[in-house]
Amino acid sequence: MLPTVRRTWGLRGQTPILRHRLRGWGKVSCIGALTLSPRRRRAGLYLGFHPQANIAQPQMIAFLKDLARHLRGEVILIWDRWQVHRGRRVRAYLERQRRLQVEWLPPYAPDLNPMDKGWSWMKGHALANYAPEHLGQLRAAVRRTGRKLQDQPRLLRSFIHAAKLPIRL
Repeated sequence: MLPTVRRTWGLRGQTPILRHRLRGWGKVSCIGALTLSPRRRRAGLYLGFHPQANIAQPQMIAFLKDLARHLRGEVILIWDRWQVHRGRRVRAYLERQRRLQVEWLPPYAPDLNPMDKGWSWMKGHALANYAPEHLGQLRAAVRRTGRKLQDQPRLLRSFIHAAKLPIRL
Protein backbone atom coordinates (compact mmCIF):
# COMPACT_ATOMS: atom_id res chain seq x y z
CA MET A 1 0.00 0.00 0.00
CA LEU A 2 3.00 2.32 0.26
CA PRO A 3 3.42 4.36 -2.92
CA THR A 4 6.47 4.00 -5.12
CA VAL A 5 7.93 7.48 -4.80
CA ARG A 6 9.42 9.04 -7.94
CA ARG A 7 10.49 12.52 -8.91
CA THR A 8 7.73 14.79 -10.06
CA TRP A 9 7.22 18.35 -11.20
CA GLY A 10 6.39 21.10 -8.77
CA LEU A 11 6.37 24.86 -8.67
CA ARG A 12 9.71 26.45 -7.94
CA GLY A 13 10.25 26.59 -4.20
CA GLN A 14 7.20 24.37 -3.45
CA THR A 15 8.24 20.78 -2.95
CA PRO A 16 5.38 18.41 -3.80
CA ILE A 17 4.13 16.46 -0.79
CA LEU A 18 2.82 12.93 -1.26
CA ARG A 19 0.26 12.17 1.42
CA HIS A 20 -0.86 8.64 2.19
CA ARG A 21 -2.48 6.77 5.02
CA LEU A 22 -0.79 3.58 6.04
CA ARG A 23 -3.70 1.62 7.44
CA GLY A 24 -2.13 -1.77 7.07
CA TRP A 25 0.13 -3.79 4.90
CA GLY A 26 -2.36 -4.65 2.18
CA LYS A 27 -1.01 -5.83 -1.14
CA VAL A 28 -2.00 -7.11 -4.53
CA SER A 29 0.26 -9.85 -5.86
CA CYS A 30 0.42 -10.02 -9.65
CA ILE A 31 1.51 -12.70 -12.03
CA GLY A 32 2.15 -11.94 -15.67
CA ALA A 33 3.34 -13.16 -19.02
CA LEU A 34 4.67 -11.08 -21.86
CA THR A 35 4.08 -12.92 -25.14
CA LEU A 36 5.43 -12.63 -28.65
CA SER A 37 3.68 -14.52 -31.47
CA PRO A 38 6.11 -16.41 -33.71
CA ARG A 39 4.52 -15.45 -37.05
CA ARG A 40 3.23 -11.92 -36.67
CA ARG A 41 5.65 -10.91 -33.91
CA ARG A 42 2.66 -9.46 -32.07
CA ALA A 43 3.33 -8.64 -28.41
CA GLY A 44 0.73 -9.44 -25.78
CA LEU A 45 0.34 -9.22 -22.03
CA TYR A 46 -1.55 -11.58 -19.72
CA LEU A 47 -2.00 -10.72 -16.05
CA GLY A 48 -3.46 -12.38 -12.97
CA PHE A 49 -4.17 -10.65 -9.66
CA HIS A 50 -4.21 -12.09 -6.16
CA PRO A 51 -5.18 -9.61 -3.44
CA GLN A 52 -3.74 -10.28 0.01
CA ALA A 53 -1.96 -13.44 -1.16
CA ASN A 54 1.50 -14.49 -2.23
CA ILE A 55 1.97 -16.20 -5.57
CA ALA A 56 2.57 -19.87 -4.88
CA GLN A 57 2.62 -23.03 -6.98
CA PRO A 58 -1.20 -23.43 -7.20
CA GLN A 59 -1.57 -19.88 -8.52
CA MET A 60 1.28 -20.46 -10.97
CA ILE A 61 -0.33 -23.64 -12.32
CA ALA A 62 -3.73 -21.96 -12.64
CA PHE A 63 -2.10 -19.06 -14.52
CA LEU A 64 -0.30 -21.48 -16.89
CA LYS A 65 -3.61 -23.26 -17.61
CA ASP A 66 -5.27 -19.93 -18.44
CA LEU A 67 -2.32 -18.90 -20.58
CA ALA A 68 -2.40 -22.20 -22.51
CA ARG A 69 -6.12 -21.68 -23.20
CA HIS A 70 -5.43 -18.29 -24.78
CA LEU A 71 -2.35 -19.20 -26.82
CA ARG A 72 -2.17 -21.61 -29.74
CA GLY A 73 0.65 -23.95 -30.61
CA GLU A 74 3.86 -24.46 -28.71
CA VAL A 75 4.63 -22.02 -25.91
CA ILE A 76 8.18 -21.34 -24.81
CA LEU A 77 8.38 -19.91 -21.30
CA ILE A 78 11.46 -17.82 -20.60
CA TRP A 79 11.70 -18.01 -16.85
CA ASP A 80 13.91 -16.66 -14.15
CA ARG A 81 14.82 -19.00 -11.34
CA TRP A 82 12.14 -17.84 -8.93
CA GLN A 83 11.41 -20.57 -6.38
CA VAL A 84 7.78 -20.91 -7.49
CA HIS A 85 8.90 -21.57 -11.08
CA ARG A 86 11.15 -24.39 -9.86
CA GLY A 87 8.64 -25.96 -7.46
CA ARG A 88 7.88 -29.66 -7.50
CA ARG A 89 4.19 -29.24 -8.41
CA VAL A 90 4.94 -26.76 -11.20
CA ARG A 91 7.62 -29.06 -12.65
CA ALA A 92 5.22 -32.01 -12.51
CA TYR A 93 2.53 -29.97 -14.28
CA LEU A 94 4.97 -28.87 -17.00
CA GLU A 95 6.13 -32.45 -17.59
CA ARG A 96 2.52 -33.38 -18.46
CA GLN A 97 2.16 -30.48 -20.89
CA ARG A 98 3.62 -31.12 -24.32
CA ARG A 99 2.94 -27.56 -25.52
CA LEU A 100 4.83 -25.80 -22.72
CA GLN A 101 8.61 -25.71 -22.80
CA VAL A 102 10.81 -23.82 -20.33
CA GLU A 103 14.02 -21.97 -21.15
CA TRP A 104 15.80 -20.80 -18.00
CA LEU A 105 17.46 -17.44 -17.62
CA PRO A 106 20.82 -17.39 -15.84
CA PRO A 107 20.68 -16.95 -12.06
CA TYR A 108 20.55 -13.37 -10.79
CA ALA A 109 19.87 -11.82 -14.20
CA PRO A 110 16.75 -9.65 -13.84
CA ASP A 111 18.08 -7.42 -16.64
CA LEU A 112 17.41 -10.30 -19.08
CA ASN A 113 13.78 -10.75 -17.99
CA PRO A 114 11.33 -8.83 -20.21
CA MET A 115 8.50 -9.18 -17.70
CA ASP A 116 10.65 -7.52 -15.03
CA LYS A 117 10.92 -4.54 -17.39
CA GLY A 118 7.12 -4.47 -17.51
CA TRP A 119 6.74 -4.62 -13.73
CA SER A 120 9.30 -1.85 -13.35
CA TRP A 121 7.43 0.32 -15.82
CA MET A 122 4.11 -0.26 -14.07
CA LYS A 123 5.50 0.52 -10.61
CA GLY A 124 7.91 3.28 -11.54
CA HIS A 125 5.95 5.05 -14.25
CA ALA A 126 2.24 4.29 -14.46
CA LEU A 127 1.66 3.84 -10.71
CA ALA A 128 4.44 6.10 -9.43
CA ASN A 129 3.40 8.32 -6.52
CA TYR A 130 -0.02 6.64 -6.40
CA ALA A 131 -1.30 6.51 -2.81
CA PRO A 132 -4.55 4.52 -2.58
CA GLU A 133 -6.91 4.88 0.35
CA HIS A 134 -7.71 1.16 0.51
CA LEU A 135 -6.83 -2.15 -1.10
CA GLY A 136 -9.78 -2.03 -3.52
CA GLN A 137 -8.43 1.18 -5.06
CA LEU A 138 -4.99 -0.37 -5.45
CA ARG A 139 -6.41 -3.49 -7.11
CA ALA A 140 -8.53 -1.37 -9.50
CA ALA A 141 -5.56 0.86 -10.39
CA VAL A 142 -3.31 -2.12 -11.11
CA ARG A 143 -5.99 -3.74 -13.31
CA ARG A 144 -6.62 -0.47 -15.15
CA THR A 145 -2.89 0.01 -15.71
CA GLY A 146 -2.55 -3.57 -16.97
CA ARG A 147 -5.42 -3.08 -19.44
CA LYS A 148 -3.88 0.13 -20.75
CA LEU A 149 -0.54 -1.61 -21.13
CA GLN A 150 -2.18 -4.45 -23.09
CA ASP A 151 -3.27 -1.87 -25.67
CA GLN A 152 0.29 -0.60 -26.22
CA PRO A 153 2.10 -3.26 -28.28
CA ARG A 154 5.03 -0.93 -29.05
CA LEU A 155 5.66 -0.47 -25.33
CA LEU A 156 5.39 -4.24 -24.75
CA ARG A 157 7.89 -4.85 -27.53
CA SER A 158 10.21 -2.30 -25.92
CA PHE A 159 10.35 -4.47 -22.77
CA ILE A 160 11.45 -7.43 -24.90
CA HIS A 161 13.97 -5.27 -26.76
CA ALA A 162 15.35 -3.78 -23.50
CA ALA A 163 15.99 -7.28 -22.11
CA LYS A 164 18.54 -7.81 -24.92
CA LEU A 165 17.51 -11.41 -25.48
CA PRO A 166 18.43 -13.02 -28.81
CA ILE A 167 14.88 -12.63 -30.13
CA ARG A 168 14.20 -11.09 -33.52
CA LEU A 169 11.59 -8.35 -33.31
